[in-house]
Parts: sequence; C-alpha cells; structure tokens
Amino acid sequence: MQTFPDTLRHWRNLRRFSQLDLANEAGISSRHLSFLETGRARPSREMVVRLSETLEVPLEARNDMLTAAGFAARYRSADWTAEEMAPVRAAVEKTLANHMPMPGLAVDRLWTIRMANPAALALFSSFRVGVGDSLLDLMVSDALPSVVENWPEVAHHAAKRLRTESAAEGGIPKFAPVIAHLEKAPKPIDPARTPVIPTIVVLDNQRLSLFATIAQFGTPEDAALGSLKIELYFPMDAETEQVFKAMATATAQPAE
Repeated sequence: MQTFPDTLRHWRNLRRFSQLDLANEAGISSRHLSFLETGRARPSREMVVRLSETLEVPLEARNDMLTAAGFAARYRSADWTAEEMAPVRAAVEKTLANHMPMPGLAVDRLWTIRMANPAALALFSSFRVGVGDSLLDLMVSDALPSVVENWPEVAHHAAKRLRTESAAEGGIPKFAPVIAHLEKAPKPIDPARTPVIPTIVVLDNQRLSLFATIAQFGTPEDAALGSLKIELYFPMDAETEQVFKAMATATAQPAE
C-alpha cells in the first residue's frame, strides 16, 4: 500500500496541479501542503476528503487515500444486485427500455455489461456477448476487425477513450493490454468527416451505422455506482433505424 504522501503526490501530478495551485484550490497554505506531501504533517480525515474532492479523485481511490492516511473508508461499493441498488437498477432499466428500438446498455468500470435492452442483446449476441460479459474481451478478439467496416477509426478511438478513463481513475491495469491491441490497428488514412465517429457494422448482409452517447449518475456516493456508465446507441442513417425498428416489431409479435 502506498503512503498518504505518495498517494497525494500521485494524484496532484496526475491532475497537473502545482503545490501552489492545489493549496489555493483547497483553501490551505502551500507550506502545509508541502508538509503533507513530505510526511512532516499528518492530515485529518476532513483534510483528506477536502484534497480528494479538490483533485476530483474517483470514490474508490478516495477510499484508498483515507486508508493510506489511517482512516476508515468512507464510500461503500454495493453489489449491483443488492436491495439498496433497486432504485438505481429501476432507473437504468427504464432508461434502456425507453430507448428501444435502439440498443442501450449499462457497463461498469471494467466495461462489464450490467444491463442491456433487447436491441442491445440482439446486436451483441452476434459476438456471443451478453449481460455479465466484458466488452474488453470483445475488443481484443478477432471478431470485430472482420465486421466493423471502419475498424481503424473505431479501434483508435476506443484506445483513446480507454486511456482517458484509465487516467481519470489513476490507472486501470486491465486496460493496458487492450489499448496496446487496439493501437496495432492501421492508422486511419482518411478520418471520417462527420460530427461523430460512427461504428459501421456489417452483419448478415446488413450495414448498421451507429454512434453512442454516454451518461453517468450525477451524485454518486457509492464507489461502484460512480463508475457505472449508460451507453445509448443512435442510428447514423435511416437504413440503420429501419433495421432496428423491424427487429423490435418482429420481437414484439406473438409466436403462432
């Protein structure tokens, strides 16, 4: 386990704060901050919380800072299936249901699918991926390059996103091999000249062009919930929209 001074320096450098900048933002003297970073002074619990909030440290890492300073963890990490998470699950389920007939899913910190609507289940079933599976495994498989028409663009965009998420979390080791794999894809020769980079998938002679939006909970006090993301996919063209509408109609029809 790292000491509190090590952890504090790590996050200050990661957020690119000077000691003076962080001291000013946190409302303390730069001398006191220097003493905290060298171990000449011990922080109070309130000081650890103040500094971690100023540095926008993720909740799980804030717990690490607290324990490194000798205090009990503050933020719990409830199991997704726990009773106390029922209102959250209901909110996610309603969001995904309202997004039909387009795909939508909820993923955790390691991109494990926690919930998905029928359209998303149908789409990802082509890759034998469902609830409980991690999209990281799909990214390093051989399945995507052969069906994603613009794989170089998608791969490098995904690598960039993983790097950003890892940096925000202070480093996620499981992301490193996935990033390395994605960056082996050829560099895009002619980047898309569209407002967003779509993922263009060709499955069963159907060409699907999709882009995604990402939503997170605004006031999480649970470490696991703090990193949960809801991804909603939208059609880039009318043809893609019609395919998913037809899939939804077929699914809704009762069996004879």
